[in-house]
Amino acid sequence: MRKSAITFFAGCTGLLSLCLAASSTQCRADSPTGQPVVYKLEIRDTIQPISAGRLEDAIDKANQDHAAALLVELDTPGGLLESTRQMVGAILASRVPIIMYVAPAGARAASAGFFLLEAADVAAMAPGTNTGAAHPVLEAGTPDETMKQKMENDAAAFLRSYVSRRGRNVQLAESAVRESKSFSADEALEQKLIDTTASSESQLLASLDGKTIKRINGDQGDSNLTLHFKNAVIVTLHSTIREQVLGRLANPNLALLLLVGGALLIYLEFNIPGTIVPGALGTVMVLLAIFSLDLLPIRHTAVLLMLAAAVLMLLELKFPSHGILALGGIACLAFGTLTLVDAPIPEMAVQPTIAISLCIAFGMITFVLLRLAMRARHNKALTGPAALVGSAGMAMEPLWSKDTVPVGRILVQGEIWQATTPVPIPEKASVRVTGFHGDILEVQPEAEAPAVP
Repeated sequence: MRKSAITFFAGCTGLLSLCLAASSTQCRADSPTGQPVVYKLEIRDTIQPISAGRLEDAIDKANQDHAAALLVELDTPGGLLESTRQMVGAILASRVPIIMYVAPAGARAASAGFFLLEAADVAAMAPGTNTGAAHPVLEAGTPDETMKQKMENDAAAFLRSYVSRRGRNVQLAESAVRESKSFSADEALEQKLIDTTASSESQLLASLDGKTIKRINGDQGDSNLTLHFKNAVIVTLHSTIREQVLGRLANPNLALLLLVGGALLIYLEFNIPGTIVPGALGTVMVLLAIFSLDLLPIRHTAVLLMLAAAVLMLLELKFPSHGILALGGIACLAFGTLTLVDAPIPEMAVQPTIAISLCIAFGMITFVLLRLAMRARHNKALTGPAALVGSAGMAMEPLWSKDTVPVGRILVQGEIWQATTPVPIPEKASVRVTGFHGDILEVQPEAEAPAVP
C-alpha cells in the first residue's frame, strides 16, 4: 500500500513537471517551432526613469527568452540625459539585437530619442518621421559659455563612442548635438544616419532578413551577425499595471495637482478639525506627489517657495492678519509651481495654465475659508442661554407679577426654560427671548418684543 502511494505521488510529480516545462516552453517560444520571435516594445513618452526601466525590463526578457530581436517602436520628444545614458548602456550590453524603429508617420525621435536611435543595432524610420535636435539642455537654468561647451563636448563624445562603431555618419550625428540639426527619414537614410526605412513592422523585418549587422560586444570586440526574420512572429510586450501607474505619476502636471490638492485638503482639516477624511486623503495625495516629483528634475528654490506658502497659510490660521499672510502664501505658491520642474524639454515642464489655475482656485478657496473663520469669531455663542436670545417661544403657564419678579416656564426651541417678564403674559401666549440672567431667560410678549440684531 505504501509503495503504491509513493508510485502514485511520483507519477503526479512527473506529470506536473512536464506541464510546467510545456508551459515554460510555450511562454518562451509563443510561436510554432522554427519561427523566430521578435519582441516589440512601444515607447511613446518622454525619456525618464520609468521609460528607462521599461526598456531594461524588455531587454532582460528578450535575452532570457533568446528572442531573435527586440523591436522598439519609438516616438519621443526627448527627456533626461541620465535616463538616456542608462538606456544606451542597456542597448549596447544586450545579447539580443535591438531594432529602434521611429514610427508611425508623424512620430519623432528628438533630443534623447536621437541618442537611442543611433545606439541601436538597427536604426530604422518610417516615412514622414524625423529625428535630431539633440543639443543638451542644462537642468538648472541657462548655462554660461564654458558650461555650454562642456555639455556639448561631453554629449558629442558620448554619441561618437558608439556611432563610429556602428559604421554611421559620425560628423553628421555630431552636428545634431552641436547645431541642433534635424533630419527627415529620407535625409537620415541618404546621409547614413540610419540603416533603412520601412512603412510597417512586417516590411521592416522582411527587409532585414538575411542582412548582416555589426554588433558591439564590449571587451570581446565587435562582431558580425546575420539576422533571420523569415516568417517572424511579433510579440508585443505590454506595460504592467505598475509601469502604467508610475508612468502617470511621472507627469509633472499630475504631480502638481496631487501636491496642491493634497495641501488644500490638509488646510481644510486645520480649518475644520475632526473631519479626519480631508486630512487623511490629503496626506496620501501629498506623499504620492513627493514620489512623483522624485522622478523629475526639480528646482530646490521652488520647493522652498512652496514650503514658505504652507507656513504662511498656517500662520494665517494662528494669527489672523485679515488675509495678508494668505496673499503672501498664494504668491509664493504661484512662483513655486511655475518654476517647480526644471525640465530639459517643454513636455516635461509644468504647464503655466495649469499652475496659474491651481493658484487662483487655491486663493479663492482660502479667501472663502478665511471669511467663514472671521465670521465665526464674531458670531454669538451657539450653546446655552446666549444662543436663545431672539428666539420665539410659548408660555407654558401664566407669567404674572404682583410684588415679586415672576418666574414661570416657557417652551423655546423644543426645550423648557424658566423665564421672567416685566409684564403679565397669559398661558400659551407667544413670547420672544430678549436676554438672560444666569440660567433664567428674560422674555416679552411677541408683539412688544424689540428686534434683536
